[in-house]
Amino acid sequence: MTDITTPGDFPQPHAKSAPENRESDGPFDESEANPVRPYVDLGGIKILPREGLHLRLEIEEGSKRVVAIGLDFAGSTLQVQPFAAPRSSGLWHEIRDQIADQIGKQGGTTTPREGPFGPELVAEIPVAAGQEAGGVTRLARFIGVDGPRWFLRGVIAGEGAIDPNAAAQIEDLFRSLVVVRGGTPMPPRDLIPLRMPASPTGATETATV
Repeated sequence: MTDITTPGDFPQPHAKSAPENRESDGPFDESEANPVRPYVDLGGIKILPREGLHLRLEIEEGSKRVVAIGLDFAGSTLQVQPFAAPRSSGLWHEIRDQIADQIGKQGGTTTPREGPFGPELVAEIPVAAGQEAGGVTRLARFIGVDGPRWFLRGVIAGEGAIDPNAAAQIEDLFRSLVVVRGGTPMPPRDLIPLRMPASPTGATETATV
């Protein structure tokens, strides 16, 4: 992994990582969201419908629980997952290192950079496990935001990973998301429960292994 920081720039492992304007520009906590907007309620995440947006629920094969939300928009895909987090500390600085390690073990590479939400990882990931050197890879951006008692992770692929104009559109979608942490005690890093929408929205399920 290529490190673009200088020795004095290393963040504290448990510091929060979020844009300075997160409370006003998103991603939002449920307490910050406009209560009259027509959100689609997916449990731990609420999404504002917009023209051209397609929603996929990614289902774990064994447990049949929803483990991620997939959003297809403007030639890009955005996968999001909300996790429980401590009130006064964050998870993103530590999780970025773990993502880089995992991708490295798969034969991929990651490059850290500063993005619109703070630090992010740009990854080149082999399309198939065990592929020989020189094989096809896909580009993905791993982004994350630490909120109040939650952490929201996003993975951007498609045009939003390579084209600045497409990136701006998918980043705006990420900003519009609302995380619903709830009052139930949960260990940090536990996935905040997701669910099917209560009313038909054209969502389709995509099973994941």
